[in-house]
Amino acid sequence: MARIDESLKFIPVKIAVLTVSDSRSLADDKSGQILVDRLLKDGHVLADRKIIRDERDQIADLLRVWIADKGIDVIISTGGTGLTGRDVTVEAHRDVYEKEIDAFGTVFTMISMEKIGTSAVQSRATGGVAGGTYLFALPGSPGACKDAWDGLLSAQLDYRHRPCNFVEMMPRLDEHLRRK
Repeated sequence: MARIDESLKFIPVKIAVLTVSDSRSLADDKSGQILVDRLLKDGHVLADRKIIRDERDQIADLLRVWIADKGIDVIISTGGTGLTGRDVTVEAHRDVYEKEIDAFGTVFTMISMEKIGTSAVQSRATGGVAGGTYLFALPGSPGACKDAWDGLLSAQLDYRHRPCNFVEMMPRLDEHLRRK
């Protein structure tokens, strides 16, 4: 059974939040703000926050900049994961992934099913790793961001979570790059 091992010390993670939207600003970015509020409440560090238009190349370019930044451990984007022609966040993420975390989308869908039923099939949430950085693309709705953080990311980004978590693997994510 999953649990938090209170005998272990919490390790804060440095997280960048990206909102992908043609129309949002910081003043009305509810989904991005939900992620910021939750990550700070859990004791993590907000490393950066930006809003960018639904342009695949621009999204991928910013992801690459953040991946190269040693002050960022995790990138969480919100928006652009749907099925419309302007939804290109998933493709931008996959442009930079070295490895995709296949089960991330599956587990997110399972969590979403409990809340929105079969409408969960319309999400293309994804997760991956590049350059020693975790990347997660979430839908743009505030509810989806709450569900993803509360039901998945909060636990996996907590070093104390057992039986395993993303944080304990962080030192080894870029070992293939160090062998060169």
